[in-house]
Amino acid sequence: MKKMLAILLSVALVLATTAALAEPVTVKFAAQADSTPATQAVVDAFNASQTNYMVEWVDMTNDSGAMREQLTTSLKAGSSEYDIISMDVVWAGEFAASGYIMPLDMMLDDAGLNVADYNAGSMASGNYNGKQYVLPFFPDLGMLYFRTDIVSQEDAAKLIAGTYTWADLLAMAETYAGQGGTTTGFVFQAALYEGLVCNANEFTSNWTDVKGGLEIMKQFIDSKASPDNILNYTEGETANSFVKGESVFARNWPYQWGVIKSEGTITTDQVAVAPLPGGSTVGGWILGINKNSANAEGAFAFMQFLNSEAGQLIMSEQGGYLPGLNKMLTDERIIKSDDRLSMVGFQNALKTTIARPVSAEYSKVSDALQQAIYPYLSGSAEIDATVTAVQAALAN
Repeated sequence: MKKMLAILLSVALVLATTAALAEPVTVKFAAQADSTPATQAVVDAFNASQTNYMVEWVDMTNDSGAMREQLTTSLKAGSSEYDIISMDVVWAGEFAASGYIMPLDMMLDDAGLNVADYNAGSMASGNYNGKQYVLPFFPDLGMLYFRTDIVSQEDAAKLIAGTYTWADLLAMAETYAGQGGTTTGFVFQAALYEGLVCNANEFTSNWTDVKGGLEIMKQFIDSKASPDNILNYTEGETANSFVKGESVFARNWPYQWGVIKSEGTITTDQVAVAPLPGGSTVGGWILGINKNSANAEGAFAFMQFLNSEAGQLIMSEQGGYLPGLNKMLTDERIIKSDDRLSMVGFQNALKTTIARPVSAEYSKVSDALQQAIYPYLSGSAEIDATVTAVQAALAN
């Protein structure tokens, strides 16, 4: 009897151990709140797709500054409470330099994944000192909006194809300003804030032509084609001008399309979008893995799933998020769920995204760039001194 009891206890212990081993590993995903069902849906789909891991979404604040502070406090302390980290594109350099996130190169190679298959600007935002630290969460990007009922078909074709220069756009803005009930030609973000860095990034072709880019940027500001108070323009003023039918051209983010649909004096039938001559500054969010994570394989598996066809379809259909996986840009299911992707100009803009400077101290770099560029644009500094200051800021 005692022998039988011992055997039963041994079997029970084996079964309990096997059950314990079969329990999926919990992977913590720190990501901002989502007003759409998309994030929870992609987490649920991943969890249902396999039995090894169980992703748990840690719902964080939508205040990006507060979220960054919360993450850095945890990561600086060496905590492993989060496995997957959602980051604003400009945080990755700092997080990589600080040793908060791990390089993904070996994981990407082992999985047979190619950096070029994903949104270029998103991936460049997470490339620090030659190592790749991120995969996309969802990209955002700057683009050119223009009035198709005012701009000629020939000029529209050049814009949509991206076969035009900043000088060409200036000439068009001066030509078309005042037509179709408009009062100005081109509006963009030139105020003293982060938007100025995004626009300067585009004018200078990702800082490859600082002098030429800033000179043409100032030509726009001094031109009658731009409002007298353009140096005060942020995204809000830009959208307001274009949506109310006051401007022919506007540089802004994809959200402006929705504003036109819901609040516009003009309609989307009167508007098309195009890539910008120097590339479209990328925004949005990217994903990295906590250097102290004990579940890196599970974290990468989820990131890979989110960037798979299945994950991208969920993010697009249920949240309206743009694909970070390039081949999904032409997927009929995604195009059907997002009318912006049916536009050739939008597709071309997504193919030419560029990153802002990737730095261990991006906020300081951004501040230095703003303080260097704005005085020149406002007429209180010379171009050569400005170029020197910009190059010094970029070197940090």
